[in-house]
Amino acid sequence: SGRLTGMAKKKALAHVGVLGAGTMGTGIAQLAASAGHAVHVYDTNQGALTRARQQIENVLARLVEKKRMEPEEAAAIEARIEYGAGLESLGASGVIVEAIVEDLSMKRAAFRRLEQIVPEDALLTTNTSSLSVTAIARGCRRPERLLGLHFFNPAPVMPLVEVVPGMLTDPELVSRGQQLVESWGKVAVRAMDTPGFIVNRVARPFYLEALRLLEEGVADAATIDWSLREIGGFRMGPFELMDLIGNDVNYAVSESVFAAFFYDPRFRPSLLQKRMVEAGLLGRKTDRGFYDYDPQAARPEPHRDRELGQGIVDRVLALLINEAADALLLGVASARDLELAMTQGTNYPQGLLAWANQIGLNVVLRRLESLHREYGDDRYRPNPLLRRLVEAGRPFPLDGA
Repeated sequence: SGRLTGMAKKKALAHVGVLGAGTMGTGIAQLAASAGHAVHVYDTNQGALTRARQQIENVLARLVEKKRMEPEEAAAIEARIEYGAGLESLGASGVIVEAIVEDLSMKRAAFRRLEQIVPEDALLTTNTSSLSVTAIARGCRRPERLLGLHFFNPAPVMPLVEVVPGMLTDPELVSRGQQLVESWGKVAVRAMDTPGFIVNRVARPFYLEALRLLEEGVADAATIDWSLREIGGFRMGPFELMDLIGNDVNYAVSESVFAAFFYDPRFRPSLLQKRMVEAGLLGRKTDRGFYDYDPQAARPEPHRDRELGQGIVDRVLALLINEAADALLLGVASARDLELAMTQGTNYPQGLLAWANQIGLNVVLRRLESLHREYGDDRYRPNPLLRRLVEAGRPFPLDGA
């Protein structure tokens, strides 16, 4: 059956193979080695492997310099990681974490090859953020052994991991994957294999509604950012965050989620952001996005109008809460895991369901109904669960969140 128990399981998990030496693969390799695992990183690009080694050495050197790690510990972590030497070098791995390009055919081909190399009881995982775990597993001889483990960037720092079983994933492997990432000090949440999982689905209105407000001329980017930071309590404003992520990356996720939900208006991407990507205004990495990052450029001042700011926060927050309600209604995750995902994965000031209970579900519903009437756009349609709870006079059930 390929199931492991006792010492056999512990032994198999001792060696971690990481496929892909990009930013995510490098971070995951550092994380696993820091947790005491022997790690082998493989990539077809020798330059990527060289950069991965250098990146890990630089990160560890900074930690030592800041007195957050002893030199001996840094040296031990580096010694646990090997690089390259062919895909067959991953053959001894008890766990594989795939972190290659987000291309379905390439991921399927990689796992087909890996199945021929690794032990029958090895745990195969994909770090996909936008593809279906079920669809990737379709390429496997034994699709039941593939699990999604979605880490967030930078993997050694961000606490959240979304654990995503495909439709055929063996439940025991789901538990194994969750226990593994928790042993690495991560907060694990379980998500259904639906587009965007939890975070990239529920967080879409934070970007999309902010873009809509900018397109309508309700306020400029600096004012919207100020409103959501200073009044809403978010760590970063949406335009600051899109510039940090990269407008090309953020737009691609929006486009992917929109298509995957059969073009539901709730996830319609922004034409303004599309034009910015076409113009090469990608954010910090190109020195210009919604803001100009030239050292000589002056940062625009927001209009510190608290009444306007509160309206911006109320509108964006209503859409976020509506999306969290939809995820809860459809069983994407438990209420507890939804709350954890948004506080640990995106640093929201509090979970959206608890926030809705605090505001009052009737207030949130009225805001959505007003927007729906004004625009006639289904992006604002209130979720049935929200309406049912209001009619019953009940809050969102938080089941221990």
